[in-house]
Amino acid sequence: MGQLRAEKVQEFIKQELSKIILTDLKDPRVGFVTVTKVDVTGDLRSAKAYISLMGSDEQKATSWQVLQKAVGFFRSEIGKRINLRFTPELSLQLDETLEYSDHIQKLLTKIREDEAGR
Repeated sequence: MGQLRAEKVQEFIKQELSKIILTDLKDPRVGFVTVTKVDVTGDLRSAKAYISLMGSDEQKATSWQVLQKAVGFFRSEIGKRINLRFTPELSLQLDETLEYSDHIQKLLTKIREDEAGR
């Protein structure tokens, strides 16, 4: 029962955090941001949100700084929208799986081209 509830809370936080970033965060410096995953501890006291950023390195850095400064705002908004005794302590983690998969894809393409050239 506890695991099912934690999974529901994770999905709810992911959806609400995405909505907050999309509609409520009024900072024009935030670029293309995706909430890819949220992990919640078993006692629902802390949550770790994985964020994927797109754009140039400068845009990513600026977006990341803005998001880091807005963590308190995110937590208060989630607290208003969620029905829990305690609002989980929110932390953001940069999710680089898209960049990694793109890097692997480029390597595989280069290998195929090298083999075709022989």
